[in-house]
Formats: sequence, structure tokens, C-alpha cells
Amino acid sequence: MSTRETKSNEVRQPRKDFSETACRSRGNEVARRTARSRSAPELFGPAEQLQVPGALTAFVPVEAQPEPSWRPGMGVIPYDGGATFRVWAPHAQRVQVVGDFSHWHAVELAREPSGNFSRDIQGAYNGQQYQFIVQGRYGDWRWRNDPRAADVTNSTGNSVILDHRDFVWRYDGHFQMPARHETVIYELHIGTFHDSPGWGPGHWLSAIEKLDYLRDLGVNLVELMPSAEFAGDFSWGYNPTFPFAPESTYGTPNDLKRFVDEAHRRGIGVIMDVVYNHLGPSDLPHWDFDGETFGRGGVYFYADWRASTPWGDTRPDYGRHEVRDYLRDNALMWLREYHMDGLRVDATKEIRTTSGVDNPAGWDLLRSITEAVKREFPWKLLIAEDMAADPAVTHPQGAGFDAQWDAAFVHPVRAALTAPFDEWRDLSAVRDALYFRYNGQSMQRVIFTESHDEVANGRSRLPTEVSPYNPGDVLAKKKALLGAALTLTAPGIPMLFMGQEFLEDGHFDDGDPLDWNKSDWFGGILQAHRDLIRLRRNWHDTSAGLRGEGVNVFHLNHDDKVLAFHRWQHGGAGDDVVVIVNLGHRTFSGYELGLPSDGLWRVRFNSDWQGYSPDFGGTHVHDFWSTWGERDGMPARGAVSLGAYSAVILSKDRW
Repeated sequence: MSTRETKSNEVRQPRKDFSETACRSRGNEVARRTARSRSAPELFGPAEQLQVPGALTAFVPVEAQPEPSWRPGMGVIPYDGGATFRVWAPHAQRVQVVGDFSHWHAVELAREPSGNFSRDIQGAYNGQQYQFIVQGRYGDWRWRNDPRAADVTNSTGNSVILDHRDFVWRYDGHFQMPARHETVIYELHIGTFHDSPGWGPGHWLSAIEKLDYLRDLGVNLVELMPSAEFAGDFSWGYNPTFPFAPESTYGTPNDLKRFVDEAHRRGIGVIMDVVYNHLGPSDLPHWDFDGETFGRGGVYFYADWRASTPWGDTRPDYGRHEVRDYLRDNALMWLREYHMDGLRVDATKEIRTTSGVDNPAGWDLLRSITEAVKREFPWKLLIAEDMAADPAVTHPQGAGFDAQWDAAFVHPVRAALTAPFDEWRDLSAVRDALYFRYNGQSMQRVIFTESHDEVANGRSRLPTEVSPYNPGDVLAKKKALLGAALTLTAPGIPMLFMGQEFLEDGHFDDGDPLDWNKSDWFGGILQAHRDLIRLRRNWHDTSAGLRGEGVNVFHLNHDDKVLAFHRWQHGGAGDDVVVIVNLGHRTFSGYELGLPSDGLWRVRFNSDWQGYSPDFGGTHVHDFWSTWGERDGMPARGAVSLGAYSAVILSKDRW
């Protein structure tokens, strides 16, 4: 979760053909024409006085006794020949809609007993812009965007009708969701993933250009940082203003669909990071929507101390079923309409608690989302960012998520890697990080050494933390690779943060694109990550154990800072994997340790290989024969060479 949202210093140009100012100008012109004519078509009833924002008092025609829509659904629901408009405004006296379809004449909506206002409007179609005009509880009028707008010109512009039938999916049949134990996640931020320094963030189409790169890297699930419409052009995305509308600066909704479709074409799934612990806090259409504020922001938000979050006093009121439905519908929209393969729900601790106090309504929201998704899409992946190590978050009788980001892995592992002196490294903490799991299942956790949070908010990427003045030096490279080796061999669902694989340094900034030149400068480090991912996914049928639940940290040398662990799925040749990690400065030849069985053990990975970097030690680690004889609680023993600050991965051929 970010505490930082930024805006462009330049004047934002609307992506579509006119902004809120133009909308109001059209509305004012309509009002002037109506006042002059003093007559209305048969469609409309008696003229009614209306105060239009930024305009003189005018008269807008109002239809007498409009009929509500019988069609189901909330927001704008296109149908052949028109669209249904339905909006929740329980305290409003009247609601009108204006837009391209009515030449910006006000069209009255009908009140429903539920507190909704609705109407079917012929001639309303895909791409037309609109806004609501709401008469509040106390008679005042205000222009409001649609809180469920599926598209917007920008966060302060107009809502736009979106017909999801307009996009033809071509490659869904090419993709099958990977099994949990097969998954390798790559977290990325669209605005900085593939962009050049200067004006304007990256976008969906520029990100498509790097999908072949991600396929070749070996990742099979991309986790997008929040991409719903936010205030400004540059942001981490954790300040959503229109949760149902993809960020307009990144492109059109169809551009996002094309990104997902092209990812599926390459065998890569896509999950979206969504933010339900707060909204905005700026540019919110929800704020004071229907004229009843309750002393704060109105019907969408808590009106007491529960409104307060670390990011503004805009926590949604989970106690209102309409608000829970709003957020649940949003979650389902990403999966239904954008064919996302899962969701990562941000800061769930701030949903299930408020100011540290348990919030039952927040638990109800989380359960309503996970239950709805599992009913309709049981194969899709639901991840919670809770960071409180609470097993209830991923328990079927708790919040019901499939997995959660694991603070019990990232913090002790990063501490061991960034400690400036060997004697400060706590191997016991690393061992515990390898063993940790939720509800007895390692696949209920997502493990990583870098994420958008871990490399910002006062922290930096691992190479910079290790060597602040020269993040490309040998020590930074070695420890970054150690972090990747631990992440990709430990039990759990591994995740990389964009650029980690080619030693991106500094801290994450939404205005600072990835330096893709580093993928050439540190091509060996990139190759090491490719090799590790292939081992993790058992591409060569020699490392199946890395996908299993079994783990045994059988060797712990606190003096020399060497640990070794056994990983297995079913056991045996081609399955048993031994990972040896040297977190110390010493180089060893003939380092003895236990092994699961006798026979020929082959070296599958040696992070000290000079092919990964010419300034590495180049310690020669050879295949070797082990013999029966108990050591370290294992039935066999052998000896292997180890480079300083390096990892070695061993397994046996299946045949």
C-alpha cells in the first residue's frame, strides 16, 4: 500500500473529446434555450428551476411520471437500441441524467423503492458521455459523475457509456490458469513498466510490447498494481476515484482487454490489485452524492471514527449492504468483463479492522467477495495483502482467500541479506521463514524479497540496500541473487517485482520508469533469474520437489553462515532437491553435509558462476557421488564446493 500519490506538474489534456467544463457549458446552453422557449416537447413536463454549477439560475424541463427500468443491474447497462441507467441515491429528491444521447437535455429518472433511480433511454450507446444531476435532500442541485462509471474521460471529466460486448476476445482458449504450485508471479506498475522518461506514463499498449520478454523470463502470472481511475496522471494507483473504470491515462478499456488477451496468448495470466480499504481521497463522485452527508462524506462512507484510515477519512461503510454490493460487484467486474485471472485485495487488515479494532462488517465484505468469486470462478486466484500473519485470512471459515502476502518471509530474509556483517545474520530466522505456512499449507502464502512496498516508503531495492553507493557491485549482485534463490526455492507462491531480475536499483517511484538498459548491462543476472524460474517450474523434469510442500532445513552452520534444506513433492530421483545457501564471506571446497540418498547428485544452479557476472568468484562446483552414512539427520552424505555469498542447487537425474 502506498502513502504517496502524485499528480503531473503539467496541464492534463483530456483523452476524450471534452471535459467537465464542456459538459457544464452544454448544460448551460440547454438551460438557456429552455428558458427562452418556455415550452417543452411532449416528452417533458413542467419546467423546474435548477441551479447549474458555474451558471446562472436556469430552467430545465422535467418529465412527468417517468417509468423505472425493469432490467436488472446497476450503473449503465447497454442493450440493443439503448441503455438502462440506474444509480443509488437514497436521500435524493430527484435524479436526472444528461449526455450526448439527449443533446445534454436533462432526462428525469424514476425513483425505485430500493433507493435507486432508473430509466431505460433509447439511443444511448457505447462511447457517449453523461453525468447525473441530483437534487439533494435539502433541495440543492449538484452535478455528479456515476460512481459506477465503467469509463471516464478523466477523474474530473465525464462518465462514458461502455458496452463490454464491443470487444472480441481472441485468445482465451490459449490460456489455462496455472496450478498454485506451478505459479510464478511478476508484480508490475503499468505507468513505469515500459516507458521513457519525460511526459506521460506508460500504458497498456506499451506494456504489451514486453509480454514476450515476460514469457521468456518464465513467469506465468502478472499482478498489476491498481489500475482503476485515479486522480492525476502519475500514481501508484492506491487512490482510486472510479473503481469500475480503468485508468484513462493508461488507455481505453479495450486497450486493457487487449493487454489481458495478449497475455493469455502467451500463457500468462493477469490479476488486478484492487483497493477497498478506502477510496480517493480526492476527485470522488461518491462524496456527498445525494445531499445527505451525515457530517462527513455521505452514504458511501462511515460517518464516525471508523471513517479514518492512514490515507484519508474515506473508508467505505461496510455496514451498508449497498456499499458491500458495490465493492463485491467491482471485484466480479474485473473477472467477468476483463477476464482477469484473480485479484489481489489491498490492505485487508484495514478492512477487517478499524484503528486496530475488529470490524465484523469488514469481515463480511471480504467473505462476500471470496464466496461470490468461488461460486462463479473457483479456479481464479484471490490474494490478500494483510501482512499481519493471521491464518484466518486464508481459512475457509475466515475471509476465504487463497493466499496472502507473507511478512513472515520477506522481513527476516531481507534482514539477513542486508545485514552489513556476517555475525549479524540470523540463520534461525531464515530457517523459520522457510518453514512458515498458513493453516498447514505453504501455497497459502506469497513470498518475495521485493514488492512495491518493500522498495519504497523509506526503503530501497535490495542492491541499493546492500551497497547504497554502488548498487551494481559484486556484493549487491550476489545478495540480490541469494534473495531470488531463496524466493524461488522456498515453499510458497514466489513473486518478483518488476526489474528485480536485472538489478534495478534505487526505490520505486511512479514517475521513474524501469531502466531497461540494465537488462543488457546485467544480462547474466537476468539469465540467473531465468534459470531459477525454470528450476522452480520443473521445466527439465529434474526439480519437481521445488513445487512440493515438503521442506526440511537439515543443516544450520551458525558460525560459517551456511544453511541447507531439502525440498520434495513425492521424493526420489528428479524430485528431491537440495538447496545450499552460503550467507557468509568464506569460500569452501569440499564442504560436507547430509543428503537424502546416495548416488550421483548434479549441480543445477551455482550463483557464483562467472557466466552470471564476470566479477563473481567462479567457484567450480561439480557433480559428485554421495555415499550412505548418516549426517545432519540425513541417510547419506557428500561434499560440495561453495562460493562466498552464493547458492547451489542439487538434484538427481530421474533416469
